[in-house]
Amino acid sequence: MTSLPTTTVGSFPKPPYLLEARRKVSRKQMEPARLRELERRATEEWIRRQEEIGLDILVDGEMYRGDMVAFFADQMDGFEIAGLVRSYGNRYYPKPAVVGPVGRRGPITVEWFRFAQGLTSRPVKGMLTGPYTIAEWSFNEHYPTRRELVLELARAIHDEAVDLAQAGARYIQIDEPAIHTRPDEDFELATEAMEIVTRGLSAYTITHVCYGDVPRIYPAMLRLAVNQIDLALKNEDFALLETFRSPRFTKDIGAGVIDAHSHRVETPEEVADGIRRTLRVIPPTQVYVSPDCGLKTRTVDEAVQKLAAMVEGTRIVRKELAA
Repeated sequence: MTSLPTTTVGSFPKPPYLLEARRKVSRKQMEPARLRELERRATEEWIRRQEEIGLDILVDGEMYRGDMVAFFADQMDGFEIAGLVRSYGNRYYPKPAVVGPVGRRGPITVEWFRFAQGLTSRPVKGMLTGPYTIAEWSFNEHYPTRRELVLELARAIHDEAVDLAQAGARYIQIDEPAIHTRPDEDFELATEAMEIVTRGLSAYTITHVCYGDVPRIYPAMLRLAVNQIDLALKNEDFALLETFRSPRFTKDIGAGVIDAHSHRVETPEEVADGIRRTLRVIPPTQVYVSPDCGLKTRTVDEAVQKLAAMVEGTRIVRKELAA
């Protein structure tokens, strides 16, 4: 792998034809099989865009998902969808409720991984939502304790990760955006759950922790059983880097250098400056370059332009390092 590998966090904006198709299926005006065809078409379009932009590690773009938690809950035993809950701004997500023993009915993401990986010779990440976040963003109406729910979910997500690795996934990302929600009472539980998820995996593992009060879980988060922690740096003008000076950041870092929640497109030089600032704290051998978070809230054009600037800015710094 080249120095400063470039990648993304996972989600991309869905094209208008796919959004319309999803609405039609919800109104029973289109067959689900036709929606699946369009999801595959949108996935292939995003694989091609990523290749054209020049990203090193690709993602499938999550064209087949709505919400990152409800998608898994829909395909697992023990869940019902309770209704819409406001997350931020005017965005809502369908909140699942745990009403029985949770577990997999079968592979959840493996078919989509195989489809995406079959479209390209570049590595495609397997993408999973972590057990702690699934539990935190669901109502628990079955298990006596949160611990029992989180660890049972961890065993299910572990089985999915094993299936992804066996299907050829060299990189597996376990998203845990809720991991710092209850740092004083629950971080040890989240750490234990991650150990279960990644135990025995041959793949390179990543967890994405976006926004939130990261300093409250540092340096404890360095104990998470993953190879890389992916973090939003750009959104707060790289202030987190001061936290990572002491004690030293010992894992690989997914350095977010693109603001995923801004319409403004960064320049390549701005990206290069963000990478340089990161390298003053963390050695280049530990740094992967990515946006702060998933780009699904941007337009297609914004996402493409932001990623193109990210790749070009990374090339600038690679040349400087080579010199």
